[in-house]
Amino acid sequence: MSNPCQFLPWDSQFFGVRIARVLPGRLSPGLIERILVWCQEQAIACLYFLADSDHDETVSLAEAHGFHLVDIRLTLQWDARNQQEITTSNGAAVLRPFQAGDLPVLQAIAGDSYHDSRFYFDGHFAPEACDLFYATWIKNSCEGYADQVLVTEQEGQPVGFITCHLPNGQGNPALGQIGLVGVAAQARGSGLGRMLVNGALDWFQQQGISQVQVVTQGRNLAAQRLYQRCGFLTHNVQLWYHKWFK
Repeated sequence: MSNPCQFLPWDSQFFGVRIARVLPGRLSPGLIERILVWCQEQAIACLYFLADSDHDETVSLAEAHGFHLVDIRLTLQWDARNQQEITTSNGAAVLRPFQAGDLPVLQAIAGDSYHDSRFYFDGHFAPEACDLFYATWIKNSCEGYADQVLVTEQEGQPVGFITCHLPNGQGNPALGQIGLVGVAAQARGSGLGRMLVNGALDWFQQQGISQVQVVTQGRNLAAQRLYQRCGFLTHNVQLWYHKWFK
C-alpha cells in the first residue's frame, strides 16, 4: 500500500520544521487515520492538504481533524483558439528576458508581492520567512527552475516579472504554466501586469504552446481580474488546508 503523504525536503529545510503534504485530494475515514499514523511515524510538524472543493465528506473530515483552511486555490486556463491578437506594448515600459543584474530588484519585488498567499495566512510562519520564501523562489526561477523569465522595465529599472514553465512530461503534454507574477508596489495599477501576462502568452505561442494555466488565491481579486482581462477562464477550484501537530 502506497504512502498517503509525501515528505517535502525543500519546504522542511527552508522553514526549519518537518513538512509533508497529503497526496489524494479527497478524504475518507480510513484514509484520514492512515494519514495521521504516517505523520506520527515521520514526526511531521506541518501537513499541507490540497482538497477537492466539491467533496463534502473531505471538508467535514478535514475540519473534524484539526485542518485549518488557509487558502482557496483557483486555477485559470487560457486557450489560444478562443483569443484575439495579443498586445504586449505599454507606453514607455519595455518587456525583455531576464538579465543577471535584475535579480536583486526582482527578489525585493517578490518579497513584497504575495501577502495573499496561504503561508502568510497560516499564522505559524513568520512574515519575514514568507518574504524570503518568495525571494528565494524567484531566484531559483531565474537560475533555471523556470524555462523563461520575462521582465518589464521603466527608465532602465526592472519593475515587474513573470516566470514561464514548459510542459514537463506530466499531465497535459501541451499545457504551459505561469509561475510567479510580480510588479513593484510603485508601478501597480499601470497596466504592467497585463503587459507581462500577454508577453508570457506570446512567448508560449512561439514555443508551440496553445494552452496555459496559472494559479492564484481566492482572496486575490486583483490577480483574478488581471487574468480574466487577458482571456483566462476559471478551470478548477480547490481548498488549501494546513494541519500543525503539537
